[in-house]
Amino acid sequence: MNFNDLSSARPDLAFIAHWVPENAHVLDVGCGDGVMMDYLQSDKQCSGYGIEIADDKVLDSTKRGVRVIQQDMENGLALFGDNSFDTVLCLSSLQMMKHVEPLLRDIVRVGKEAIVSFPNFAYWPHRVALLKGRMPVSESLPYEWYDTPNVRCATINDFRDLAVECGLEVIDCVALAEGQRVSFLPNLRGDLAVFRLRKKANH
Repeated sequence: MNFNDLSSARPDLAFIAHWVPENAHVLDVGCGDGVMMDYLQSDKQCSGYGIEIADDKVLDSTKRGVRVIQQDMENGLALFGDNSFDTVLCLSSLQMMKHVEPLLRDIVRVGKEAIVSFPNFAYWPHRVALLKGRMPVSESLPYEWYDTPNVRCATINDFRDLAVECGLEVIDCVALAEGQRVSFLPNLRGDLAVFRLRKKANH
C-alpha cells in the first residue's frame, strides 16, 4: 500500500503516519484490518505487530501480511517489556475500552512514544445534536447510541488532563476534520483528536 492509497482510503491515518519514523518498531493496538501497519511496513520499512480481538479483522490483517496477536486490549500489554517499541499506536480504539487509564499507562510503558486518536465529543455537530436532545451520529461517531462500541466519550481538553494525570508529556496534539489539521478552534471544529505522547523523564 502506498501513501496515495492510504490517503484516499483513510486521510486520518495518512496524517498520523507522518509521525512514525522510517524503520521504526511499531505496535498497533486495536489494528483493525491492518491497513495502517500494511502501509508502515511497505512504505516506511517499519516492523512490528498489531493487536486485535475480532476474528474477521485478524484475518484481514493477516492477509495483508501484518503479524497479529489476537488478544483483548482490556487485558493490557503485559507480554511486552518496557520500551519494546519505538512507537505504539492506538487509533480510534481507546474510547472502546472500559479501563482507559490503565491501558494508556501500559501503552506509554511499552513504547518510547505513543500516538492516540479518538472521536472528539466536543466537535460542533455533536454539540448541536445534544442541544436538539439527541446523541451525536457523525463520520467519527457513526453508531446509534444503542449499538455503539464506544463506551467512553472525551474531548481534547479531557484527554489532555488525563495525560497530565498519568505523568505523560504531550509532544503534539492536533484536531483533524476529514483528515486535515484544524488550527482555529480545534476543540470545536475537529471531529478527531490525535495526541502524540511520551513518558516524562522522571516517570
